[in-house]
Amino acid sequence: MKNYFTSEDEKLKWKTLAEKSLLKTIVFDVTAYTNQSASGVRGDYFVMKAPDWVIVIAKKEDKFIMVKQWRHGEKALSVEFPGGVIDKGEEPEKAAKRELLEETGCIAGKLTKLGSVNPNPALFNNHVHVFLAEDLTATGKQELDADEFINCMELSEDEIMEGMGTPQFPHGLMTMAMCLYLKHKKNVK
Repeated sequence: MKNYFTSEDEKLKWKTLAEKSLLKTIVFDVTAYTNQSASGVRGDYFVMKAPDWVIVIAKKEDKFIMVKQWRHGEKALSVEFPGGVIDKGEEPEKAAKRELLEETGCIAGKLTKLGSVNPNPALFNNHVHVFLAEDLTATGKQELDADEFINCMELSEDEIMEGMGTPQFPHGLMTMAMCLYLKHKKNVK
């Protein structure tokens, strides 16, 4: 891939002068940074530190296995690809396999990494790793966490594309994951 950054862009970088932890939660920590630009401008910036996540696009022939679950921030049900938090010390690929099994009861015969992105680099320090799971074997049993309540369903690519950006598909990272899948699909042809 082409590098779009030049030596002139080095002037855009900021240095951290001070760091202070403000809040620690089970999901993320909030940290205040005092940063300074190359030209000397100073400011306080707040960053949510969170573990990395995985999203698994589970393809079963010409359908995709989707999960339906409650999202507390949205206060609504959401249709999404399976996924979740990467455990401390766990590799993204292993987390993708684990989350796929836990949420759908499926084991992937083939797992392909499609890419990684930062969910919002202005606010977060973590990354989301997206995988394509194929050659699925169904175990017939979900292995959900105590606070997970998930129903599964199968949708076609057209149904997913039609749903993106609607109240039933509110999760922006799912749209991004689908874009990485479509990029992969285009490059495989």
